[in-house]
Amino acid sequence: MSSTNRPRPLDGIKVIEVGQLLAGPWAGTMLAYFGAEVIKVEPPGDGDPIRGWRILDETGTAYWWRSLARNKKSVTANLRTEEGRDLVRRLMNNADVVIENFKPGSMEKWGLGPEDLATTNSDLIFARISGYGQTGPNSTKPGYASVTEAYSGFRHVNGFPGDVPVRPNLSIGDTISGIHAFMGILLALLERNQDRGTGGQVVDVALYESMFNLMEGVVPEFSGGGVIREPSGSTLTGIVPTNTYLCGDGKHVVIGANGDSIFIRLMEAMQKSEIAEDPRYATNAGRVEHQEFIDGTIAIWTKAHPAHEVIRLLEAAQVPVGPLYNVADMMGDPHYQARGLFEEVQVNGAPLAIPAISPKLSATPGKTDWAGGPVGTHTDEVLLSHGYTEAEIVALRDKGAV
Repeated sequence: MSSTNRPRPLDGIKVIEVGQLLAGPWAGTMLAYFGAEVIKVEPPGDGDPIRGWRILDETGTAYWWRSLARNKKSVTANLRTEEGRDLVRRLMNNADVVIENFKPGSMEKWGLGPEDLATTNSDLIFARISGYGQTGPNSTKPGYASVTEAYSGFRHVNGFPGDVPVRPNLSIGDTISGIHAFMGILLALLERNQDRGTGGQVVDVALYESMFNLMEGVVPEFSGGGVIREPSGSTLTGIVPTNTYLCGDGKHVVIGANGDSIFIRLMEAMQKSEIAEDPRYATNAGRVEHQEFIDGTIAIWTKAHPAHEVIRLLEAAQVPVGPLYNVADMMGDPHYQARGLFEEVQVNGAPLAIPAISPKLSATPGKTDWAGGPVGTHTDEVLLSHGYTEAEIVALRDKGAV
């Protein structure tokens, strides 16, 4: 855990996070890391479902939670009660940003939509994350990341030709959407600070659109060339060589030698000067035509050497190469350590490593102040700071509102 007291770029910005699971909370985590006061509203009782997902510690809390809820103040509010909705409305009226990732229409049903708050907090930036966006014929459909990754076209290009499209073992659609929300919120804050009378605005993030943003040249290639990009396994269509290769010790390396001069250096490092000098392979177009031969030649060579030797030889030749890491490899790697990619927090009296968050800022870096804690840890503190009395808080608890 960082001990620096340097300022952070979002110091003084107050955020109310009324989402759960991953997309909205990840945007909130990034805002909190870079200095915003993030008040996370959770339902009383079990709170956000991610608290109980995947690998749990001895308290029954997900290790994941410690990272995702870092730097956030947990406040409980039952949005099924009028008192709970009034509480959240009061928090929102004193906020700069609201983040929500419920099904479109839910916030309006509770009287907590952007139009409901426009007259009382005209400068509020209201970030909304949903599967298909707030408008359009699909807007009311439930949209989990798994489904919207497929709808975006992203899943189509993953996997091997003729096989079932695959997904990485991550909720990438949620995380990418959270980053898009973070970006949209920062843009809206920048616009508001221009003092041009714009005030607050809605940031509308759709999971499928966030993944669609990753699709590079897929649209113009189809529009202009009539080509549908297909899955290509561990290669990249039309760029050779760039692939994953098995080494003699059973480990894999990734080699990216698709630049013309880099390809020559690769072949020379492999002691294949005759291929390096062959005009058929001098350009990417020629290498694409002979991809099977080139990839097969490289695969034979890597299979004859352990991974560390392949990496040593190619790094000496200035050919882009790297190992295929798992998390244990990452945490043992000196470069990861030197770049400060792990932070340590105390949980139940024991140290726990969590990932630092990029990007790195030289003058106003982000940091982790505390790990995510129990449900409602900060309810009293936050409500007292928003004008509630201790007696009123007791009454709210009696009514099941918090």
